[in-house]
Amino acid sequence: MFSHTTEAIVVTDERGTIIEINDAFSAITGYERHEVIGRDPSLFRSGRQGPEVYRAMLSSLLDTGHCQGEVWSRKKTGEAYAVMLTVSAVPNPGGGESRYVALFSDITSLREQQEKLERLASYDTLTELPNRLLFSDRLRQALIHALRQKHTVAVAYLDLDGFKAVNDRWGHDAGDELLVTLARRMQSVFRASDTLARIGGDEFAVVLVDVGTAGQCETLLNRILAICAEPVSLQGTYVSVSASIGVTLFPQDNGDADQLVRHADQAMYQAKQLGKNRFQLFDPASDAAARVRAQRLTEFSRAMRDQELVLHYQPKVNMRTGEVVGLEALIRWAHPERGLLPPAEFLPLIENHALIEAVGELVIETALTQLQTWNAQGLRVNMGINIAPQHLKAENFVHDLLAQLAVFPLVDPEQLELEIVESSSIEDPELVMDVIARCQRHGLQFALDDFGTGYSSLTYLKQLKVNSLKIDQSFVRDMLVDAEDMAIVQGVISLANAFGKSVVAEGVESRDVGCRLLALGCELAQGFGISKPLPADEVPGWIERWSTRDSWALLSAQEGAPLA
Repeated sequence: MFSHTTEAIVVTDERGTIIEINDAFSAITGYERHEVIGRDPSLFRSGRQGPEVYRAMLSSLLDTGHCQGEVWSRKKTGEAYAVMLTVSAVPNPGGGESRYVALFSDITSLREQQEKLERLASYDTLTELPNRLLFSDRLRQALIHALRQKHTVAVAYLDLDGFKAVNDRWGHDAGDELLVTLARRMQSVFRASDTLARIGGDEFAVVLVDVGTAGQCETLLNRILAICAEPVSLQGTYVSVSASIGVTLFPQDNGDADQLVRHADQAMYQAKQLGKNRFQLFDPASDAAARVRAQRLTEFSRAMRDQELVLHYQPKVNMRTGEVVGLEALIRWAHPERGLLPPAEFLPLIENHALIEAVGELVIETALTQLQTWNAQGLRVNMGINIAPQHLKAENFVHDLLAQLAVFPLVDPEQLELEIVESSSIEDPELVMDVIARCQRHGLQFALDDFGTGYSSLTYLKQLKVNSLKIDQSFVRDMLVDAEDMAIVQGVISLANAFGKSVVAEGVESRDVGCRLLALGCELAQGFGISKPLPADEVPGWIERWSTRDSWALLSAQEGAPLA
């Protein structure tokens, strides 16, 4: 075993003098037996590790009779190599001198691979700048040093303006070349003690240590802005971009490392909003509002993950015939502490956030699942689904909607009515009209929700091929006591009739309102006077009970009482 093992073996006496080696030792180190017998193992030290490493191993060996560790050693050629070394004390059973046996194997290739991986983990492969991980570590070290020395640290976050246009026009290779060029230019103006890092895409972050004054920091940031705005030669032409920079100062901004980066990032977005090609100092007041928003977004994301978003369904009926003509799917948040929250409590939070599209997809999927279940049970109803403007205008909205419909073969597309708000159609009319037309070719219906709250022209209303108008509840609720609301309701009904569209009154809360709407020619309605939004399992029972009632009797009953 001593001769044939692939691990190198060295045997020493109690004084550490080498008395034996095996063939693997010679193969790994290049030393022959006669060159090392009688020598001290310090012969092999590479100098890449301090004496404290060897002292710690010796202490463990003397205390426990065993030690192990990674050691850099030196071959006969002088080449350094890494070994995993294990040394054990072997007592002499006869009471004589003990021996020490050391076993090791060459792990240089593994160590080099580890160092390569560590560099990949710490540096951006494109620009060779520190990445987010190394940046965070250096920022934390800078903050510790600043507290000890009572110095100021500036943390800046930089985003290139117009970089996407370069990528789109010249290609990603040109975009990469631009990033590398600007990274080198920016790096040239920083001190060795500062850190410029690429955070991702066209975003960079900077740690400026020992900042003397705000004026000095401002001078440096203006130099960075100038550097980023200088033309760069790409593919035979010159391309120019600019930068928006956000900056915060520690300890004036007394946050931790992550908070400082977030604050600089927030200030950078403010710089963009103020016109780009500039820097903006972090404002604590803006941060307070942003923190509240971020916390609420985090909570909402968790709610989506934990499936706390549910749909309730509000019946829509024909008040003249008593027929249940459909349901409107209304999202609710089943909050574990605050109970069932209406959409006004959370939808404004995500109105201009990417989450609004994810919520829209969830609502559509949940509604289609429920429709298919009811269809399979013999309960066929139409379903209204609210579509947020941002979701409606998403590039793949129609494609994704049709793909979702294909998953539910029992659902007829004509059962689905997409409710869009008036404001969304006004902001981008051509896009909205195209989306409506493409969806209607597949049988989908459209309703213009909250009608009367926007500013649609009659010409545009004529061009907008929606199937129905929904009168906003703010007008319906007080129409019997507010002459202006009554006039608006009458006007919407007249417009719907003129353009051949059905009309639905929202917010019907009493028989009196229902009767007046019928007299005006509006037969379709929904509201708490008919039914509150119901959980899915309560809908079939409600429909059965409603369909057995005499709608005329309901409308002629005691004035002011609920319809249902």
